[in-house]
Amino acid sequence: MARKRKGRPIDGWLSIDKPLGLSSAQVVGKVRRLLDADKVGHGGTLDPLASGVLPIALGEATKTVQYVMDGAKTYRCTVRWGEATSTEDREGEVIATSDVRPDEAAILAVLPRFTGEIEQVPPAFSAIKVNGERAYDLARAGETVELKSRLVRIDRLSYLGSSDPDHAEFEVHCGKGTYIRSLARDIALALGTVGHIAALRRTACGPFTEAQSISLESLEVVGQGPSLRSCLLPIATALDDIPALALNEADARRLQSGGPVPLARAASSHPQAEIASGIPCRAMVGELLVALVRIESGMIRPVRVMTLDRSEGADDVDHP
Repeated sequence: MARKRKGRPIDGWLSIDKPLGLSSAQVVGKVRRLLDADKVGHGGTLDPLASGVLPIALGEATKTVQYVMDGAKTYRCTVRWGEATSTEDREGEVIATSDVRPDEAAILAVLPRFTGEIEQVPPAFSAIKVNGERAYDLARAGETVELKSRLVRIDRLSYLGSSDPDHAEFEVHCGKGTYIRSLARDIALALGTVGHIAALRRTACGPFTEAQSISLESLEVVGQGPSLRSCLLPIATALDDIPALALNEADARRLQSGGPVPLARAASSHPQAEIASGIPCRAMVGELLVALVRIESGMIRPVRVMTLDRSEGADDVDHP
């Protein structure tokens, strides 16, 4: 039996502007097919009814996915007042209604209650596991799903205006694990009404923004040719807020083989005081990410090693 072809080794990040109607997994599959890439992942799920920034990791970049998933996100959303739905977005059936329509003064008055660290109960239709099963599978089967509240962080919550009494638009800058559908539900309840998300778009995911993003249609045009270089972002893009340590080639090779390197031999892009024991850092040779490392007792020790002999996809994208 012939062995299954793995695809081409391409390393780096793509910031895809996910369209409505596709799941994040479907976008990953399309990117894999369009580029014939050997390894593809994403840096933060978007529901099919949400659009916007979906970071796609290729090759060695998949080793940095968790840093993007743990990063801050920015969303713009439209809340529909007066109707609660089973899914807390426009996909579900209406399960409650209200005649109350909050005005601007009322909306602005409650927003401070939803800024900072807040308790939030996730939607029943979510990917959270309950006794080993996804909550949305249980909910779709008609079972009652009760999820525990958890602490989430909302750094900024801005009211952007209303097109009519039934709708209001917001911008949310939040931390990992925040459900915008739950936020809309809770704001509506605080205003004495009910509501759901009518539209949702992610405008930033960690260091990835709309300005860097390309559509799947544009990626299809770029395909597997040389133009892909202009779309690929370096692996280290995912690690912008992590201290960088500049190494020479010899020390980089030592890290790659699993050996430690004295911290004193590395040049830091951050003050020495910030390079504390245990914190994650990125080891760099020029612009190339060598490894994710930690500092222990004055030594740089590798945590995740990148493949040094591949220049983040730049040489691979021209060849099948």
